Amino acid sequence: MKEILKRYRAFIIAMLAMCLITLFSRDTGARAFSVAAGSFKEMFFVVPPVFILLGLLDVWVPREIMMKYMGEGSGIKGVVLAFILGSAAAGPLYGAFPISAVFMKKGVKFTNILIFIGAWSTTKIPMLLFEMSALGARFALTRLAVDIPGIIVISFALSRLISKEEVKSIYDNAEKNAK
Repeated sequence: MKEILKRYRAFIIAMLAMCLITLFSRDTGARAFSVAAGSFKEMFFVVPPVFILLGLLDVWVPREIMMKYMGEGSGIKGVVLAFILGSAAAGPLYGAFPISAVFMKKGVKFTNILIFIGAWSTTKIPMLLFEMSALGARFALTRLAVDIPGIIVISFALSRLISKEEVKSIYDNAEKNAK
């Protein structure tokens, strides 16, 4: 029981806070519960397909292939592939993290994982199309032209700033949690 309480303490605290808010302001509490329900609904529709795709990726794509195209010696093709995979993705950013964990398990270079996450968060094709229609092509393409080099610079900088031991620890943790 202690382990369950410890694991879900943030959720329990948030629920208690929402209940307290509801006691003091029924309307605010109702809105908070409505937002939380919407988030759970979104996760319900996003997380299962992500995990199905992860299972397929894990089973169908051999480690050697991932290492060849996105591993340490992949060079520019690994960067381009990371951008393409991240940009073609659909769904919220939290969907990128389980995929990144599988990439780690498959031996993908840390820089390419950072590029993948950066591309997922800022260069998604559906977002670009929306920006073009809502804000104009000039704005959307300018933002994209700034974001792509920014993602690359930040990814390479983080790869240099984070020690090899820390990166190994991150990979070990991803491997441990994947089992």
